[in-house]
Amino acid sequence: MLDVAVFSAKSYDEASFAKVNKEYGFELHFHEFQLTKKTAKMAHDCQVVCAFVNDDLSAPVLEALAEQGVRLIAMRCAGFDRVDLDAAKRLGLQVVRVPAYSPESVAEHTVGLMMSLNRRFHKAYQRTRDANFSLDGLVGFNFHGKTVGVIGTGKIGIATMRILKGLGMNILCFDPFENPLAIELGAIYCSKEELFEKSDIITLHCPMSEENYHLLDEKAFSKMKDGVMLINTSRGGLLDAAAAIEALKTGRIGALGLDVYENEKELFFRDKSNDVIVDDVFRRLSACHNVLFTGHQAFLTDEALGNIADTTLGNIDAFGKSQTSGNELVEL
Repeated sequence: MLDVAVFSAKSYDEASFAKVNKEYGFELHFHEFQLTKKTAKMAHDCQVVCAFVNDDLSAPVLEALAEQGVRLIAMRCAGFDRVDLDAAKRLGLQVVRVPAYSPESVAEHTVGLMMSLNRRFHKAYQRTRDANFSLDGLVGFNFHGKTVGVIGTGKIGIATMRILKGLGMNILCFDPFENPLAIELGAIYCSKEELFEKSDIITLHCPMSEENYHLLDEKAFSKMKDGVMLINTSRGGLLDAAAAIEALKTGRIGALGLDVYENEKELFFRDKSNDVIVDDVFRRLSACHNVLFTGHQAFLTDEALGNIADTTLGNIDAFGKSQTSGNELVEL
């Protein structure tokens, strides 16, 4: 029987994993704190570490885990930009992930952010709680007939397009690898520059990489329409938050919806309501009336949690049987 140390575990993780684990019978050791070099010692006597999106899987942490006998890193997310894959291979650590757990959950959250920003749901909610039923400042626009630019046409990008097509939007998209499903949906592939220039709304659905770091920066903002709406439910590092503040001040960005943030590791997935937020960029962004943050919750549906647990434990089971699951990032 394999022992699994599960880091960054919340109550909903424990519930979903416990349900699926009835089929496997692994010894699951849940830890609410993040995986760091300091907390790596909590994986002692475990052959498997199950980590989440903001856990530290740099070379020093992987070395500490390997020294304790850990042999598998099972990411319960799609992103792996915090995993040093070269170090893992050098240390003989196999790495697996969950490539797609519920594209629809992220897509629906993405469109929810668009609609909330456009029709000011968050402002209207606060007003009506104070018995203020004035409609001043709540004017939005019709999505029908507007142009949306989708950067990244993988499973989440396609799921988002399906919803946006149903709203009657014109869809432009950019991805180095064209997806026939996007074309079937009537989307038109174009350059990033053309997408920036023509889109009323731009939404990001691409992975984090060196090439994509600060994909949306001052230069990109300068090419966009005045008042453009930007949505990022992908990876925080895709957007230069400091440059976004300046673009918000000039009106180049009319609305900004973020479920991810470049420096979210010290903020998200925890209660900071009684703390002073020391991240000045985050404080300035969250103070803007036309910026809407959610705390990396786009994935958070019952269906997604079930799929994450099912795939993660299936990956671990395949490892235990010396088989492959098809979800390997580092295969030994």
